[in-house]
Amino acid sequence: MTMLTPVRGTQAVYRINPVAKLAASAIISIALVLSIDWVSATVALGAEAILLPFAGLTFAQFFRRTAAVWIAAVLGGVTILLYGRPSGETYFQFLLIHISDGSIELAIATILRVLAIALPAVVLFATVDPTDLADGFAQRLRLPARFVLGALAGLRLVSLFADDWRSLELSRRARGVADGGRVRRFFSQAFALLVLAIRRGSKLATAMEARAFGAPGERSWARESRVGAADAVLVLFAVGIAVASVTVSVVTGHWNFIGGQ
Repeated sequence: MTMLTPVRGTQAVYRINPVAKLAASAIISIALVLSIDWVSATVALGAEAILLPFAGLTFAQFFRRTAAVWIAAVLGGVTILLYGRPSGETYFQFLLIHISDGSIELAIATILRVLAIALPAVVLFATVDPTDLADGFAQRLRLPARFVLGALAGLRLVSLFADDWRSLELSRRARGVADGGRVRRFFSQAFALLVLAIRRGSKLATAMEARAFGAPGERSWARESRVGAADAVLVLFAVGIAVASVTVSVVTGHWNFIGGQ
C-alpha cells in the first residue's frame, strides 16, 4: 500500500498539476520506446538523475518507492542476456541459453530503458494526491466525471483492504478458527473480504447518489485544477530530455528504431 500513499511536502513539485506530470512522463516514455539502444536511455537517465534532488523525495523514500522498478529492470536484463537474439562473438551457450555480444548489449539497453522510463513516472506520481489527479482528469482532460470520480472512490478504498484483512485475521483467531489449514483459511478469508467490499461499495454508491452523483447537468468542483508556469517548465524539461536522448543516439549512430527490428 506504500506505493498508493502520496508523499506530501511543501516543495514546488507538490503543487504541479498531476496532468502536467502525466504529460512529462508520457513524453519521455514515447521517445525512449521508439528505439532499443543504450545511448538514448543513458542520456535520459543522466538528465533525470540531475533533476532527482528537486523531485521532493528523500533518498530513503526514493529507493523504497522505486524498489520494484530496480528489481524488474534487473530481471528483464538477465532474461534478455540469456535468451536474447545472438549476434557477434558467443561467450556461452547451453540449450536455449546463448550469451553473445548482441545479447549483452541488448540486456544493458533493456535495463537502462526500463529505469529511464519507469523511474520518472514513479517519482512524479509519488507526489500526486489522487483527488488532485481526478480533478485534473475531469477539468483539464475533460474525461467523464462519472468515470473519474468512481475510479477515485475505488482507489480511496484500496488502502482499506489491508486493514480489513488484518481485522478479519484477528477476529478469526479470537474465535479459534485460524489455527490450521492455511490454504483453506486464505480462500475463506478472501471470500469474507469480498463480501465486506461489496457491502461497503453498496453503501458508498447510496451515499454518492444521495449527493446527486451522476445527476444531469454540469457539475461543480470543490477545487479548481489550475495549470501554471511550473507545469509548463516541467513539460519543457521532459521535451528537452526526449529531444536530447534521441539526438545523441542518432548522431552517435546507435539509434535502433523498433520498427526496423
